[in-house]
Amino acid sequence: MSTVTENPTGTVPATTAAPAVAAPAVAAPASASDRVVAPRGRRAHTRRRHGFGFWAVAFAFLSVMAFATVPAPLYVIYQARDGFPTFTTTVVFAAYGVGVVGALFLAGHLSDVHGRRPLILVSIALELVAAVLFLVWNDVSGLIVARLVTGLGVGLLTATATAHLGELRVRATGSSSSAAGASVAAGAVNLGGLSLGALVGGALAEFVGQPLMVPYVVFVVALTVAFVLVLAVPETVDRPSSRVAYRPQRLQAPEGQSGAFWAAGIAAFAALAVQGLFTSVAPSFLGTTFHVTDRLAAGATTFGVFAASAVSQIVFARLSQRAQIRLGLVLLVGGLVVLAVAAVLLQVAGFIGGGVVAGAGVGLLFKASISRSASLVGPEHRGGVLAATFLIAYAGLTVPVVAVGAALLVLPTLPVLLAYVVFVVVLALVAGTRLAARA
Repeated sequence: MSTVTENPTGTVPATTAAPAVAAPAVAAPASASDRVVAPRGRRAHTRRRHGFGFWAVAFAFLSVMAFATVPAPLYVIYQARDGFPTFTTTVVFAAYGVGVVGALFLAGHLSDVHGRRPLILVSIALELVAAVLFLVWNDVSGLIVARLVTGLGVGLLTATATAHLGELRVRATGSSSSAAGASVAAGAVNLGGLSLGALVGGALAEFVGQPLMVPYVVFVVALTVAFVLVLAVPETVDRPSSRVAYRPQRLQAPEGQSGAFWAAGIAAFAALAVQGLFTSVAPSFLGTTFHVTDRLAAGATTFGVFAASAVSQIVFARLSQRAQIRLGLVLLVGGLVVLAVAAVLLQVAGFIGGGVVAGAGVGLLFKASISRSASLVGPEHRGGVLAATFLIAYAGLTVPVVAVGAALLVLPTLPVLLAYVVFVVVLALVAGTRLAARA
């Protein structure tokens, strides 16, 4: 006789002999039900691994994006300590944008060839380097370098993690229809992380000693945990057998999809231009114009704008893509108009409330832009197309903000802010209308 036991993984039956006798032991024939246990067990184990991978990548995505906005409420502290003007704040912020755009241009598409997990691990490692730089080199030059490295990590992550979440979710559920839910999750984690970082940074700066150290130490811990978790995430990309020649990311629309691609990219540009305002000069604007000096208030304002972006994607997820775009435009334009009027009338509640409403519109418009881009091509080219779209979007996070900083050197704050609002509103309306027509 023999006994049949399962191995520790519970997947492949293993035969172990009974105590030795004169004749060799022979296992009893397996029944039909026994024969299907192993394949079913393997499938269940694979789905569990991919389900774990989905949540691990989501946590890593959240941690990296949160770390990206931790300095937003701290800029006023650096500014008060070192006495630099608002333009310097925009330069520090712009270094982040340059890093994002540079990483997207040079490497944002490489996960289609080299795999999702390696690029996510490199991204987290870069964020850890940036956190250490903030701790040990926190004068203006150090801030610029740290923000540049932060941007490099975010640029590597955004398209890669977005694609990876969709692939992991489909394999975890066994249904291609679950990709839509993964798209909502990716957008919520992206913008939700940005909102969380600003709130955490502001809260720690206000209530904990050493405000220019403790927030970064907290994120060193969080990012280290994320790195360890991602090590166990299954890969979803089959690497090519032959070596693929390297080329930078091209801003080239998929064949026959030029109109939809550029409408999505420019709409995302306009959406992130709003976010750029609230992660760079808005905290300083609150302090100089509205005399709001509370660090938590500055962080909470940025949190409110980004949180509204994340929540709107979840609340209105069941709407059609066209309806989401149209509602997003109404909220974005309406919110910015309220913000502009409040700035003229010096009404801080209206300024913050308008920003939150505009943030809700940003979430819908940005999600629709990314979803539309992802739908233009098959999985084998999705990382590259998403990287190109994020490249355009993050230019919106950087270029307009630098222009604002330069304008503030020679012009008063209010006309610069109003001009910025007009620019974003016009761009969003033009691109969003075209995107809705193609949805």
